[in-house]
Amino acid sequence: MIKRNGRVIVVFGLLFAAVLAVGTIFARSLTVAAGSWGLCFQEEGKPPSGNTSATALKAYDAAYLGDTSKPVLYLTFDAGYENGCTAQILDVLKAHDVPAAFFVVGHYIESEPDLVRRMVDEGHIVGNHTWSHGDMASIADPAVFRRELSQVEAAYQAATGLEMEKYYRPPRGIYSEANLAMARELGYKTVFWSLAYVDWEQDDQPTAEEAFSKLIPRIHNGAVLLLHSTSTTNAAILDELLTRYEDMGYTFAPISQLFENSAA
Repeated sequence: MIKRNGRVIVVFGLLFAAVLAVGTIFARSLTVAAGSWGLCFQEEGKPPSGNTSATALKAYDAAYLGDTSKPVLYLTFDAGYENGCTAQILDVLKAHDVPAAFFVVGHYIESEPDLVRRMVDEGHIVGNHTWSHGDMASIADPAVFRRELSQVEAAYQAATGLEMEKYYRPPRGIYSEANLAMARELGYKTVFWSLAYVDWEQDDQPTAEEAFSKLIPRIHNGAVLLLHSTSTTNAAILDELLTRYEDMGYTFAPISQLFENSAA
């Protein structure tokens, strides 16, 4: 009788542990939302919440926000193609001594090796925006995912003679938990953003006033800014934008420091 009770207790304990484990795995899978990266601003001047928490992202070596206790900003540009603006952007960054990260696609490196080399020579990080700028979250085969990144790495090394630093931004912010895990397995840190605006439509560029109305009130400690280097508006306003941020007491740091000081 005692053995039987003991057996029942053991079986019950094993069942409970199994249910708990399944529940834990299920709950963990729900911490990372799939889809396009999105933000919700509750209050001007305060960090937004993302559709996946900073804590959940951190488990995959991903971040969208730095240390919110310090007035430090992280400036990033997505470069899908060259529109004649990048040299001007680099001039402004050099004048302000501001580091930035440029997330480039494969053909950008092949068509603009001089600009890529200039980015590197002037102390900026060149990140991986994939070879074809497709929906990476739809890729189930790790080998296909790896090829999208490794082709960019090879092009970068051919252009610069250097190994590419492993920072990755999903095209159009489309991601999934599996997507983040694949990037982490390849040694990449995934960089999302906490502030951006609609600056990529070439036939409908925002005015300077429209840009400032988004980029000034919503700035916050630890912000990771996403701008597109193809935007003529961004090229035109960047000097004033950086000056305004500096006058507000902000400093700039490279994204390499983002993962040392990211929000938890």
